[in-house]
Amino acid sequence: MSSPDATGRENMGAEAGRGEVDGRPILSMEEMLLNMGPQHPSTHGVLRLILHLDGELVISVDPVIGYLHRGMEKIAENRTYLQMLAMMSRMDYLSGIFMEWAYVRAVEDLMDLELPPRAEYLRVITAELNRIMSHHVAIGDFMLNLGSWTPFFWTFRDREIAMDLIEMVTGQRMMYNYMRVGGVRYDLPDEFEPACREFLDYFPAKIDEYEKLITYNEIFLSRTLGMGVIPPHEAVSQGLSGPNLRGSGVKWDLRRAEPYSVYDEFDFEVPVGTWGDAFDRYKCRIEEMRQSVRIIRQALDGLPDGPVNVKTPPMLRPPAGSIYRAVESPRGEWGVYMVSNGGLRPWRLKMRDASFVAISMLPRLLAGNKIADLIAIGGSLDVLMGGTDR
Repeated sequence: MSSPDATGRENMGAEAGRGEVDGRPILSMEEMLLNMGPQHPSTHGVLRLILHLDGELVISVDPVIGYLHRGMEKIAENRTYLQMLAMMSRMDYLSGIFMEWAYVRAVEDLMDLELPPRAEYLRVITAELNRIMSHHVAIGDFMLNLGSWTPFFWTFRDREIAMDLIEMVTGQRMMYNYMRVGGVRYDLPDEFEPACREFLDYFPAKIDEYEKLITYNEIFLSRTLGMGVIPPHEAVSQGLSGPNLRGSGVKWDLRRAEPYSVYDEFDFEVPVGTWGDAFDRYKCRIEEMRQSVRIIRQALDGLPDGPVNVKTPPMLRPPAGSIYRAVESPRGEWGVYMVSNGGLRPWRLKMRDASFVAISMLPRLLAGNKIADLIAIGGSLDVLMGGTDR
């Protein structure tokens, strides 16, 4: 004969579906709907995730975007080519140099313009500084999401130095408006090169410090190893790019695979991961900062003399046609598809953003994990809503 305790548990198991045991109501376990965002700090902007939960377990995720939509692609149809250039860095606002660069590349190739070598070198220098700044936010914010404050302060401390450098050149710390069709807006000020070389000597040791604090930390490893695994074939088929693609072991970087500007003149490596998990995506960004230092140093050493832009008409009228040009931004391939009808304004402008593609992976990656792991996996993708919503 069963004990009273055992009998009670048997009855509870049998009666739980009816919501009561021995005439007493009990709490029934059922799926819960929870909104994370659009004001949640760990969703990297105004991203809303509708979570279907079974306790702490995520059953399914529905991403909701559009809270930052400003209609940039439609605005372009009512702005001249130069006016729209000022809007580009307001999309992926952590890497505005790359937004501007893809845009001017499209216009320049439509107009068949050849740039001065010095202008190309200045574009590379400012872009790689911007890449370092963006990865600082990606890593620092990622660690903050996981509950670690010190890496956040360390990365933002060093980011301030890089921001000071880019401010010397562009006059801005964000929304640079530095690129111009035919070159760049300003040449380097006299104080830039010595300050930049000092940063290049200082920064690699700081990257080593990040790694000592993060990479081999047992808690960090337990939170990232094997989490959010993206196999190489899936990363390619879903259209991922940047560190999210290379973290899965796919060695695809537009600076190497489809060289543009003067990147083919520099010696640098393309870091890739092995397992495609959250840890590999983090490690790729760490290594990319080291490679950016390497590229900037070579660019300063080989910086040619000469003008920084070519003379263009005050009102640009690219010949009729269509073109797609892309650059390797910190989050992956940022592309601009432009259609010109020969007028003063783009007839159509369409942008490709890497964060939009990464967000489309969330339902597959997050289902079956705990809520806490959702933060780790989502943070490792480094999505930004400014470029997603546009």
